[in-house]
Amino acid sequence: MHVPLWVWITTLTIMIAFLLFDVIIIARRPHKPSMAECARWLSFFVGAAALFGIGIGLISGWEYGTQFFAGWLTEYSLSIDNLFVFIIIMAKFGVPEKYQQAALMIGIVIALILRAIFIAVGAALINQFAWIFYLFGAFLIYTAVKLAKEGMQDEDEDEEFQENAILKFVERRFNATTSWQFGTKLFGHLDGKRVATPMLITILALGTTDLMFALDSIPAIFGLTREPFIVLTANIFALMGLRQLYFLIGGLLKRLVYLSLGLSVLLAFIGVKLILHALHENNLSFINGGQPLPVPEISIGVSLGAIIVILGVTTIASLIKSRRDASL
Repeated sequence: MHVPLWVWITTLTIMIAFLLFDVIIIARRPHKPSMAECARWLSFFVGAAALFGIGIGLISGWEYGTQFFAGWLTEYSLSIDNLFVFIIIMAKFGVPEKYQQAALMIGIVIALILRAIFIAVGAALINQFAWIFYLFGAFLIYTAVKLAKEGMQDEDEDEEFQENAILKFVERRFNATTSWQFGTKLFGHLDGKRVATPMLITILALGTTDLMFALDSIPAIFGLTREPFIVLTANIFALMGLRQLYFLIGGLLKRLVYLSLGLSVLLAFIGVKLILHALHENNLSFINGGQPLPVPEISIGVSLGAIIVILGVTTIASLIKSRRDASL
């Protein structure tokens, strides 16, 4: 897939401009969005992603269009799992409801920047070392097993957010305060000292935590497409609607009891796909003498169908279970 430089620049400029506009509007008018507002914006982002995927299909061919939709659905479903942790982070730092939009938006922007770097590194590794697909595939299968175990744990077990090294460094370096008197400002002055506000700590927590999730989501999408343009835009579209989704389905998340199990199946499927692809293009001397193996490969069409079925079954089964539990 050949993507001219002007297409890269135009696409990224439009998306960055839109995100910056969103950040400025939210910062000027912090509030808790209504369900109607969230639904309108979420419909807009989903519609924009669908039109973008159709555009790729019409211009570059439906092989690439299908890759975009498979990648976008995968990243979106994995992002939904992120919302559980985002809710925990908001509670941990006691973020007032009217400031949660701003925190999420800026955190998402940080996550996009970090993901772009991660994608660039991943693309470079893939182009340089074909065997990296073995590592990606094995890591996804390992993550799938871990997710499945978490999904079978007691639902009443409370999760705790553990601050990472970056947050601890910022809190020590800038004498962080827990007071929300500074609103959406990142720094303030308290008793004559410059301090980091809870808003700064919160957005850093959101952004860096999302990067940890990217450790499985980025290899997963590279298992569906090797096109950096598709990988990046699918990630951007998946994250752009995450803020609205946070407010819109906060209660519904608790009803998706099989989400972790469904995502584990999804990651395992893509992990197997990656390993089959690695075997098909094998050049490691200790495997079949460095020669490719005649193994079947999973087409992108089959992948998209499997993703839709896995997510659909997961959602339906979760809602049925939640309804039954509520009636008991």
